[in-house]
Amino acid sequence: MIRTLLAATSIFALANCANLNSSVPTEAETKPQEAMTDTSSPKRTMVDTSNWPTPPIANRIDKITEQVGRTRTDPYAWIRDDNWQEVMQKPEVLQQDIRDYLEAENAFTRTVLEEPTTDLQKEIFEEMKGRIKEDDSSVPMIDGEWAYYRKFREGGEYPVYARKPAQTAFDKDSDAEEIILLDGDAMGDGLEYFDFGQVSHSPDHSKIAYTVDDKGSEFYTLRVKDLKTGEELETVIENTYGSFTWAADSNSLYYVTRNENNRPEKVLYRELGSSEDQLVFHEKDSGYFLGVQRSQSDKFIFVRTGNHTTSEYHYIETDSDDPTTLHTIAPREQDVEYEITDFDGKFFIKTNADGAVDFKIMSAPYASTSREEWVDVVPHEPGTLINSVSALKDWLVVEERKNALPRLSITSRQTGETHEVAFDEQAYDISASTGYEYDTDTIRLYYASPTTPDQTHDYNLTTREKTLLKTREIPSGHNPADYIVDRVMAPGHDGVEIPVTVLRHKDTPMDGSAPTLLYGYGSYGITIPADFRSGRLSLVDRGFVYAIAHIRGSQAKGYQWYLDGKLEKKTNTFKDYISAGKYLIDQEYTSEGQIVGMGGSAGGLLMGAVSNMDPDIFAGIVAAVPFVDVINTMSDTELPLTPPEWPEWGNPLKSAEDYDTILAYSPYDNIADKPYPPMLITGGLTDPRVTYWEPAKWAAILRHEASEAGPYFLRINMGAGHGGASGRFEGLKETAIEYAFALATVGKTDVLDLTTD
Repeated sequence: MIRTLLAATSIFALANCANLNSSVPTEAETKPQEAMTDTSSPKRTMVDTSNWPTPPIANRIDKITEQVGRTRTDPYAWIRDDNWQEVMQKPEVLQQDIRDYLEAENAFTRTVLEEPTTDLQKEIFEEMKGRIKEDDSSVPMIDGEWAYYRKFREGGEYPVYARKPAQTAFDKDSDAEEIILLDGDAMGDGLEYFDFGQVSHSPDHSKIAYTVDDKGSEFYTLRVKDLKTGEELETVIENTYGSFTWAADSNSLYYVTRNENNRPEKVLYRELGSSEDQLVFHEKDSGYFLGVQRSQSDKFIFVRTGNHTTSEYHYIETDSDDPTTLHTIAPREQDVEYEITDFDGKFFIKTNADGAVDFKIMSAPYASTSREEWVDVVPHEPGTLINSVSALKDWLVVEERKNALPRLSITSRQTGETHEVAFDEQAYDISASTGYEYDTDTIRLYYASPTTPDQTHDYNLTTREKTLLKTREIPSGHNPADYIVDRVMAPGHDGVEIPVTVLRHKDTPMDGSAPTLLYGYGSYGITIPADFRSGRLSLVDRGFVYAIAHIRGSQAKGYQWYLDGKLEKKTNTFKDYISAGKYLIDQEYTSEGQIVGMGGSAGGLLMGAVSNMDPDIFAGIVAAVPFVDVINTMSDTELPLTPPEWPEWGNPLKSAEDYDTILAYSPYDNIADKPYPPMLITGGLTDPRVTYWEPAKWAAILRHEASEAGPYFLRINMGAGHGGASGRFEGLKETAIEYAFALATVGKTDVLDLTTD
């Protein structure tokens, strides 16, 4: 569980492939590093706000904290409700003065930003909605006698899970044989928030288990439905982590529970119809996360525990008489990561052991109990990152990344021969699914590029033939030839080359006059794919260049690229983003003051840091659920993500060096009287990843320290969490607000002027 806005992929579809806080420093504190400050004199002429209502001004009540020989003062700590854990599940209990402040901020944003751009938002919303095939469905995935898929109805907000007989799955006239398993529209009707977590049918196809969250707080309720009778079973398990897997008997489940701090802590086993659980595994280290899954071969139940740098796997044999006895594959070793795949009568292991920074593949007998029994299969190749390893009975499928582009490597068990699957576009995204079945020669390929809508192929591993099953339909029309994609390399501050994916309309001039939305993330090793997102076209068709900076902290150029953007090297992430922006200016994609920065969650930290470092290059900033209060959050052990993320950011509770490093870039702690651009800052009241008070405190201190800059718009969704509004169309409305704001900052709308000189 990390601070990311990337959408989770349903396990139903992939079939077994399987808060952070701070304060204002006093003069006695360590000052931010020079590299993180902007020393130039203000150049920006600010937005005229003379006819606007007065924005909310938050009370300042100093809270003084001392740790590791440092002292900090936080004037807005009161915005964190002491009862926040209950608020996550019961938003109505939020302390009244905090609610009043958040509602006042929402009212200001509504009056000044949302209401004047209402028509523009509707126009953008209808465009984005028009690019979505409303009655769409996924390509069915075969599992024995059935084919499973997910679909949406015309006008429907939530997915519907269904199946039909496998022999007619691809017949055009087979809808009459469709069986609805779960109706998301009916289940979510009348709820302010609704989201499926995991959906999985039983091995014998008689039942379906699923988890749902109705508050956005990621506390999932696990339920089971009998597919023969259509009745819900009495087994209802509240407040789970959302992760589970079926046992081989189709009558019992392994699932992950949460503790009082909203962290996954135990794997439990429960027989359906029983109210009693059996303990399978208890992770006592608060810095570790837990997961449970069934192997592709169905021979094993895997229990995985680990943090960002260390992992450990255990297994249960599915035909064992004891469903709770674990076998440890290899005990955890600090900074050794490994992942397990069952293949060719042994375990195949992706690992960074022995200094394999970009990972290698090893194998071990089922009975192995330590790393000493592992042997190399695919050696480490620096610069070729092994992302994942999966297997069918006769095939090993390896997803890799090289030269900042993905590829697939396929190895035959029978011949040992390896071949690659790659594509020719400058920038693209490709992934594979091994599906439900094990003894098959076919995998499912998913391909897209910034100009090519998603394609679904079946790929025959023996003949190497691709069969196109579906191309995402754009009902309002889409001509890829109208757009140009460039993959450019921006020179970094220390000589590295930073990949940047650039999308523009063919008619957009390359003379520096075009505004640019520059998206960035750069944390946890997450690489933003060069895929197709139809919503972006609403900006690109209005003359925007849309660019993605593949900065350090991601794994775009391998695992070292990630290591060079974390802990004491975190500032490389921010400097890379600024270098990417300045290169786009130098190459006349855009010009200074015409870049709209956008990032969410840990990408919101990026937005906060770069706006402190170099505010003048920006026309505006969109910071979605931004992790900006880093010192306070990484010092708050009650928060769900704090101990697990010390390996990513450092531990300021124990290390003065970590404290000083974090303080040097923590956006909330580095606000000064600078020419900040207009900012749209969003959050969710029930967000357990980046708690609501982070964006709220950041907006408050921006108004206090840089009152003549901005303006700053805070928008807190009072009925949702980290991902914003649930439902595919309600989410588009939030995007429409962000895009309307972006257009206003570069003078692309006459209903609201947020431009600065």
